[in-house]
Amino acid sequence: MPLTRMRLCFVALVLAVFALPCALLADQRHPVDPSVLAATVAQHAAKQDADRTAIRQALAQPEVRQVADRMGVDLGRVSATVGTLTGSDLERSAAAARQVNDALAGGASTITITTTTLIIILLVVILIVVAVK
Repeated sequence: MPLTRMRLCFVALVLAVFALPCALLADQRHPVDPSVLAATVAQHAAKQDADRTAIRQALAQPEVRQVADRMGVDLGRVSATVGTLTGSDLERSAAAARQVNDALAGGASTITITTTTLIIILLVVILIVVAVK
C-alpha cells in the first residue's frame, strides 16, 4: 500500500511541475494587441483586393482586349489567374494595371505607345506568373 501512495504522490508532483509553467504562461499578455493584429490583416487583405480589382479593370478595357487579341493572348485565362497572384507579382501587376487605367481614364480614344507598352508589360507579367506556377 505505501508503494501505491508513493506513486500517487509522484504522479501528483510531476503533474504540478508541468501544469505550473502552463498556468504562468497563460497569464502573460501578448506583445501585440489582438485587435491591432486583426486590423493589420484586414488592411492587407483589403489592399490585395484593391490590387486585384485594378488588374481586372485594366483587363476589361477594350484597348487591352484589342492588344491581347493582336498578341494572341487568352484574356480568359489571364483573368482567371488574377485571383492567384500574391506578393510582389500582385503588386507589380497592380501598378502596371493602375497606369493603364489612368492612361485610359475618361474614355480616351487613342492609345499611345506608352499605354500599349504598359498593357503588354501587364500581360507579360501575368503570363510569366502563370507559366511559373
